[in-house]
Amino acid sequence: MPGTYAFEDLLLKLSTPFYISLICLEIFITYRSHRVSYTLKDTFTNAALMLINGSIDLLFRAVYVGILIWFYNVRIIEPIANPYIYWFALFLFEDLTFYTLHYVDHHSRLFWAVHVTHHSSEHFNLTTGFRSSVFQPLYRFVYFIPLVLIGFSPADIVIMYSLTQIYGIIVHTEYVDKLGCLEYIFVTPSHHRVHHASNIQYLDKNMGMCLIIWDRMFGTFQEEIPTIPPHYGLTKSTKTDGLSETVFHEWKEIKKDFDQPIDFKTKLKYLIKAPGWSPDGSRQTSKELQKEILDHDSTQ
Repeated sequence: MPGTYAFEDLLLKLSTPFYISLICLEIFITYRSHRVSYTLKDTFTNAALMLINGSIDLLFRAVYVGILIWFYNVRIIEPIANPYIYWFALFLFEDLTFYTLHYVDHHSRLFWAVHVTHHSSEHFNLTTGFRSSVFQPLYRFVYFIPLVLIGFSPADIVIMYSLTQIYGIIVHTEYVDKLGCLEYIFVTPSHHRVHHASNIQYLDKNMGMCLIIWDRMFGTFQEEIPTIPPHYGLTKSTKTDGLSETVFHEWKEIKKDFDQPIDFKTKLKYLIKAPGWSPDGSRQTSKELQKEILDHDSTQ
């Protein structure tokens, strides 16, 4: 896909100075307001995870693009002829695809072990958007297979994903307040602050990349509550913020569960069910924690 590579190269050349300018502006505002939104180590970790993710994506690209091309060649629907409708439909379907991927990443511990790196920072700033789920390129393409089967070109899917990623990065900021009527359609910084928060009320909410309509439709939407400021990071902080620990700490926790004297079926449940699941109820999933709060509030 030579044209795709050329477009991605152009996009990189245009977006890099854009990102740098916004990050510098945010650092300046942070410095003036005396807020602790940035630390050198956290920013370095974000950049390192982005580079590892990008390297894995490039190394694996020939494999997943080849698989998508194979499925495209046996597609069940021909591409939409009208280019305007085609690209608008691709935007909608790919955004819904990302929502689905993101939902699974949060509700299956196997995939949460990959995605948890993106949520592990206790800071929330524009560089947090680059704090990638480093192994996600190894399976993300599977979610795009239905798109190629209904007539969307693998090259166009890669281009659309690159474009929407730009929007997905710039919503990682504390310095943009609620955006009025746009809050009903698009993912905004306010929505995404909720998504990155570890407050029980905010867990596993606002999964969209560009559009918030999917969360509103499927029951995962949560407004930012003025009386509940977001607390960023994980519900259980890691003991160290080293790069290796950031990437692999949840896999180590899974190994601890597997090392218990339990049968294979229970081990499988530890892997597939939601983070926090346990056979004896000694731990709780996000939905169980939220239900507990709702039950408590209803009795007040």
